[in-house]
Order: sequence, then structure tokens, then C-alpha cells
Amino acid sequence: MMRCLVLGLLCLALTEGLVRVPLVKKKTIIEERGLLKELLKRSQYSSEQGYPESLVNQDDMGYYGKIGIGTPPQYFYVHFDTGSSTLWVNSVYCNSQACSSHNLFNPNESSTYESNNQPFSITYGTGSVQGVIGYDTVTMGELNVTNQKIGLSTSEPGNHFARPLHDGLMGLAFMPDQETIVDTMIQEGVIEEPIFAFYMTGDSESGSQVVFGGTDPSQYQGQINWVPVQKSSHWQLVFDGFEVNHQATGWCESGCTAITDTGTSLLLCPPQYVDTLHQMLGSQQDDNGNYVFACSEVSSLPPLTFVMNGAHLHLPASAYVLQDEDSNGNCRSGISKSHEQYRNGLPYWILGDIFIRQFYTVFDQGNARVGFATLA
Repeated sequence: MMRCLVLGLLCLALTEGLVRVPLVKKKTIIEERGLLKELLKRSQYSSEQGYPESLVNQDDMGYYGKIGIGTPPQYFYVHFDTGSSTLWVNSVYCNSQACSSHNLFNPNESSTYESNNQPFSITYGTGSVQGVIGYDTVTMGELNVTNQKIGLSTSEPGNHFARPLHDGLMGLAFMPDQETIVDTMIQEGVIEEPIFAFYMTGDSESGSQVVFGGTDPSQYQGQINWVPVQKSSHWQLVFDGFEVNHQATGWCESGCTAITDTGTSLLLCPPQYVDTLHQMLGSQQDDNGNYVFACSEVSSLPPLTFVMNGAHLHLPASAYVLQDEDSNGNCRSGISKSHEQYRNGLPYWILGDIFIRQFYTVFDQGNARVGFATLA
């Protein structure tokens, strides 16, 4: 599974009690471093109850944000990832090549750090990390979370985590037993509503943001369309239908399952449907076996539609075709295959950044649901 992690500069502005986390351009960081069928109630959440932070969009392949850990805070750029559950950062204990060019957390320089040296190990689709668990304060602007579980890396094999923006990862999965940072926020009462919301810009533009404890109504219009999710999951939902050019494919007649994953760059389709879908869209394969479209014809390609709890969510071709043109005038498809044909007996999708960028996306832990709204 391709998981290109990119969160951006968490410039937290406190506005009427709301904490915003902005997502920042890749250039900004590099310059700084020198490098269910029943409709749920449609309650709307106000940004006045939350904390917004800016995020950085790295080439549409991931979103990063800046956080502080410890007392006094040591700062790191981490990927905000709804597809995993652990908050971890590079540490002084790590001797891997991936740690050599990043900020390293030093627990000896934090007066609030505690640890029993419990080990942890995580394998992702594109890398792995091992380390020890500690507890410390995490800050994002005016938002302070104390006694947060944090992984300190000791080993990061390979080169995936060596990329310039990657100091670590903030897991935001819906898994309360894993002590995610959102669960700590809820337990410590630092947010009024048990939710967080993403607004992702495209083409490495500025303005991307995550809000903890509320939403930002200026970034979406109309109602939020809610879809129930499975507890103790990576925001896993079931949707009712999938259409190409407004025509039902029949692939989800009995339902399809999907996780809503800010840590996956692409839209991942069940592997049994990937070839057929690209054929329906008129895609060709290049010499490397990648599906491509003529860049000049993207505007005429059909939309994809996901039918979720009665709502029809449309994904235009400008979203599912990557915009980098090659020497032959072709643009690669942003649709790839998921690593499982089925999950819980249903065809399995991953709704990555390509999907999430098209909607204001709200993750509601209090009511076990995820919501999608039209962008303002």
C-alpha cells in the first residue's frame, strides 16, 4: 500500500476558543530546515469549539504538521494519519539512516518525560519502526495535551522515513484502547467536542488545516453527510454503491467497505476491480505497467460516485488523475489496488487523500461516524 505521509506546518491560531492546525507548503518546511442505512442526525459542529492547526501539502502525496513534545517543547513535523494509532517521533536513541537528517527528541531535555521503556514495533505498507514508549506533553499552538503516549524510535529500517519532512507520525485512528492523542484530548477535557476535521488543499497550495474539537464552517457549505463507522478501526465504513459516469457498477450491491485514511495518498480500489475500472475510464498502460490518461483529455473523463448513506459523493477526473505530465503527454492514474480483495466479506477500498481532498471531512469519535461536506 502506498502511504506517502505529508502533514504541514501546524500554525495554531486561537480564534474564539477554536484551535486550528494549518497545513503548510513543503517549501516552507524545507526552507526552515535548509532542505449502515439509517441516516444519523445531521448535527453541525461549530469551529468556535475547536482548535485549528495548519498543515503542509507535500506534492499532494501527504500532509504534515508541526508539534511540540516535552517541557520545554522540542519541535517536529509529523504526518497526521487516520490510518494508524500511534504517535511517534525520531529520537536520540535511533541510529538508522532515516534519523540522521531529522530533529531527534531527547527525553533527557524534557522535565515532564516519563517512561517504563515498554517496546513498540509497527509495520506500515511502506516502512517500519521500532522503539520505546514514553509519556510527555504535546503542544500544538494553544492546545496542550499532557501525559500523552509517545513512541521514541530506535530503528527505522529502509529509506521511507528518511524523506525530508518526516520526523514522525501522529496516529488518529478510531482506537480508544491505543491511547491516541484524540482520546487523551477527550479524557483531559481539552476539547469540547470529541471530533476533528480535515480540510486539504491540492497542488501543494497553502491553506490545508485540521481542527480538533470542532469544525470550520467557512471551509464547507451545506450539511455534513454522516456515515457510521466501526469502532476500534481505521475509520472503517460501509457504503452502498459505486458508479462510473453516474451508472451503477453493481460492485457494491451488497455494500463495500472502506477506511477513510489521511495516511494514504491515492484512492485504493479492490484489486479484483482495478483493471476493469481503468478500462471503463479509457485508461491505457505505459511501458512500466502504470495506468495513464492523456492529460489533454482529463476534463472529458467521467466522474466516479460513491453512494454513502443516501448521499452521492462525486469524484471528478481532475481528482483521480495525477496532474504531473510525462514526456508523452500522459498523466498517471491516482487509482491503485488495495492490499485486500475483501474485508468483513465486502469489497475493500481505501479512501485516501485523493478522495478526502474533495470534501470537508469530519471524524466524529463521540458518535462513531465520519462526515463529508461540500467544500466552500
